[in-house]
Amino acid sequence: MSTQKLLKKGIKAALAGIFTSLILASVKIISGIVGNSYALVADGIESISDVFTSFVVLTGLKYAAKPADENHPYGHGKAEPLAAAVVAISLFLAAFIIIYQSIHEIITPHHAPEKFTLVVLLLVIFIKEFLFRKIIKIGSTIESTAVKNDAWHHRSDAITSSAAFIGILIAIIGGEGYESADDFAALFASLIILYNGFRLLKPTLYELTDANISDELINEIKKTALKVDQVIEVEKCFVRKMGFEYYVDAHIVVNGNLTVSKGHLIAHNVKDIIMLSNYKIREVLIHIEPSEETRI
Repeated sequence: MSTQKLLKKGIKAALAGIFTSLILASVKIISGIVGNSYALVADGIESISDVFTSFVVLTGLKYAAKPADENHPYGHGKAEPLAAAVVAISLFLAAFIIIYQSIHEIITPHHAPEKFTLVVLLLVIFIKEFLFRKIIKIGSTIESTAVKNDAWHHRSDAITSSAAFIGILIAIIGGEGYESADDFAALFASLIILYNGFRLLKPTLYELTDANISDELINEIKKTALKVDQVIEVEKCFVRKMGFEYYVDAHIVVNGNLTVSKGHLIAHNVKDIIMLSNYKIREVLIHIEPSEETRI
C-alpha cells in the first residue's frame, strides 16, 4: 500500500470523526440544557473537542504526506506525531473544563435530569464505541499515532457518556437529594479522560524525539541485511519513524581487505534489499565497518 493510500485512509477516518462528533455534540448539548443534565452538556463539550482534534489530525496527515524539499530533506513526517500530541493535550484541556464545571454544578442547586436524556446517551455510547473500533483499526493498519490518538478521543467520549448515563440513572431513581449524581459522574469521567491523555502522550513524545522503533522491525531489517553476500554482521541499526515512513541507519561489518568500490557496492545492495523488504522504509543510510581481524 502506497503512502498516498495510507493518507487517504487516515483522512477518511478523520472526516468521519468530524462529521459524527459535530452531530453528536449538538444533540448532547441541546438535550443536556433541555433535560437539566450538566453531565450531558459536559459530554457535548467533549464531543466539540473531538471535532477540533479530528481537524488537527486531518491537517497533520495532509502536511506529513508532503514530499521532501530543500528546507525539509527528511520530509514533513513529524507533522503527524505533532498532531497526535495536540490530540493528547486537548484531552487534558477537555478534562479540566469538565472538572471545573462539574464542581460548579455540584455546589449549585438544580433540578434532576429528565428521563429522555438516558435514551440520548445510549445512542451516543453505541455510535462513539463503533467509531472508536473503526478508527483504531484504521490507525493500526496505517501505523498512524495521530489517527490512533483520535480514535481514543472517541473512546473517551464513550466513557464520559457511560458515566453520565449511570449518574443520571442514579439521580432519577434516587429522586430528591440525588440531583447532582450526574455531575459527580462527569467529574469521575474527567479523571478517566486525564488518564487517557497521559497514556496517549507518552508514545507520541517517543516518536517526536526519535526514540528507537520496536525490536521486531529492527530484527527484521538485520536479518534482511545479512542476506547480502559478504555482510558479516549488522553492528548497529537505528530506525526513526517520520509520519507513515521509516528512516534506517545501519552499520554493517565486511572484510576490511575489500576495495572501496566493492564495499560501496555491498552497501548499495544492502540498502536496496532493505527498502524492497518494507514499502514503508523511505531511506536507508549504510555505514561500512571493517571486520575485527582486518582492522589496523
